[in-house]
This record gives sequence, structure tokens and C-alpha cells, in this order.
Amino acid sequence: MKTELLELLRCPKTGQRLSVEIITGNSLEIESGWLISRDGLNRYPITNSIPRFVPESNYADNFGMQWNHFRQTQLDSYSGLSISTDRFWLATNWDAAELKDRWVLDVGCGAGRFAEVALNAGAIVVALDYSSAIDACWYNLKHYPGLHVVQGDIYALPFKQEAFPLVYSLGVLQHTPDVEKAFFALPPMVSNGGKLCVDYYWKRFRTMMHAKYLVRPFTKRMSQPMLFSLLKKIVPSLLFISQALGSIPLFGRALKRLVPVADYTGVYPLNIKQLKEWALLDTFDMLAPTYDNPQTTTTVQQWFEKVNFVDIEVGHWEHLGARGTKFARASSLGKD
Repeated sequence: MKTELLELLRCPKTGQRLSVEIITGNSLEIESGWLISRDGLNRYPITNSIPRFVPESNYADNFGMQWNHFRQTQLDSYSGLSISTDRFWLATNWDAAELKDRWVLDVGCGAGRFAEVALNAGAIVVALDYSSAIDACWYNLKHYPGLHVVQGDIYALPFKQEAFPLVYSLGVLQHTPDVEKAFFALPPMVSNGGKLCVDYYWKRFRTMMHAKYLVRPFTKRMSQPMLFSLLKKIVPSLLFISQALGSIPLFGRALKRLVPVADYTGVYPLNIKQLKEWALLDTFDMLAPTYDNPQTTTTVQQWFEKVNFVDIEVGHWEHLGARGTKFARASSLGKD
């Protein structure tokens, strides 16, 4: 943990400032130690250079498993493509100049596919994840001097309020137990006049008719290693069937949804090996999560309105996306 992050960190239980007890490391970067609340009643470990504010095991364990296994799969620097970059800029509609030298909060960073994009734009990124995927993110991106990583809970974010000019959460909120509560945890993190971008699975007839919703009641209850082992065996066959159905004129696109597999044939310029790797990754991502809660356009619009954001936009940018700007008050008194 770089010690400059300490100024932004707060005890998630009390909101108090944190002091640091260094076990290994130095005054600039801490490898292991403790973060201690001002009253001394709450202590949070720093292990492998990562401050950790959550239980070791939690509802997001499957994401930790998948992102540590597929640590580099969706990084543009690994794939040689611009899939994550394109999705990031399409969803946020931010200008790269807005990110340079500014603090940006990535909530639900996974292995760091979008954090990498923000870092390449010159941002100072605080990448947060609830699961052990945070270790994959750290390993992938630790060579960036602007990277900070935190293992934390969206329902108890360990940060000073209004500390971030830019906040985003992409591909995450639908996998939380209470999506509305998860969303409302984000606006307090946005600084006066700052911007927020989130996206979700889109709750519409087409989405809910996907075959994954027929099998998820069973797969989400399976042990993750068992499910992963099963998918390794059957995903190649499912992908073949999906591709065959997809080639049928007029009806192919709809018929593919009858097969519970992530098939990016004709969607992304992936080679055969990548198609299989992404299919296994995202099929596990579809079937393993404890929670899968799509949202409607009306709902996400209303949430932004309730927190008095302006310049609100809601649209389908690969996922159902929403973005807006925190109303610029005459002065901003962030919670200490």
C-alpha cells in the first residue's frame, strides 16, 4: 500500500481517520501491517501490499476464483485488442484529458481490465474489489505508479466522502445482494461537480429469456470448483452448438440465446483460442454468481435523480449504462 492513499482512507465502521502500523515496508510503501481507527477499536490488515476491509470469504468468492484463474484474459494489453478500452469510453463518455492526474475510483475492479484503461489515460486509480480478484488486479497492474488497490465492501466503502472527481462501476452492481443500496453507496464518494458512471444487465424480455436463467437456480448452488470443472468439459460443445445456431439466417441471433454459453462469435474480433477462453470465463461469470439482478431504464434514471445528479444519460452501451454529474454546489464540505 502506498502511504499517500492513507489520506483518503477511512474506517468503514466509524468514518474515522486511520493510522498505520508498519510490519514490513517503509514510509512510502507498506507490504504488511495494520490500519487502526482513531479510537483504536477497529484494526484492518495490510497483506501483500493490499489494505483489506472484508472477511476472507464472502458472497463474491466466485469472482475471486475466476479473475485469478483468468487473470489477464480481458486486459487489452494481453489480448492485443481494444475491447475493454472501447467499452470503458463508450460507457463513461469521458474525455481522456479528464482523467489525467486525477483520483478515480473503480468499484468492482476484478482483474483490472478497466483500471488499466484509466491508468493509461494518466489517472490515479483506486481499484476496489470485494473478492480476492483484487490480488489479480495488483499483480497485473502494480507496475503503474498511479495504481492503488483496496479490498473493500461497496456497502461500507473505506474512503473519505467526496474524494473522487470520477467514479465508475462497470459490470458489477447487478451481482450485489441489494442493487439499489449498492448504487446509493457511490454518489457520496463523488466530489462536487464530479462524474459517476455505472452499468447493469438490462431487465427486458430479451434478457430474461436467456437460457442462463433456467440453469442458474442449480449452478449458483454448486461448489465453484465443481461448476468450473464441469464447464471446462462442456463449454466447447455448447460453443459449437451456439455457433451453429447463430449461423441460421434471420433467427440465428435469437436461437443462440437458447444455449447457456457466452458466445462472442461475430461480436468481438477474437481468434479461436480467445473465443474458447472468453466463453469459459464469461459462462462461469453467468452461472456462478450468487446474485444476478438486471435493472430497468426507468429505475436507473430515478436513482440518479434521487441523488440530485444533473446531465443524466441512460442508454444501451453494450450494457444498460447510466452516467451523470454531481450537482456543483457553491462549496463542498466533504466528510472528514
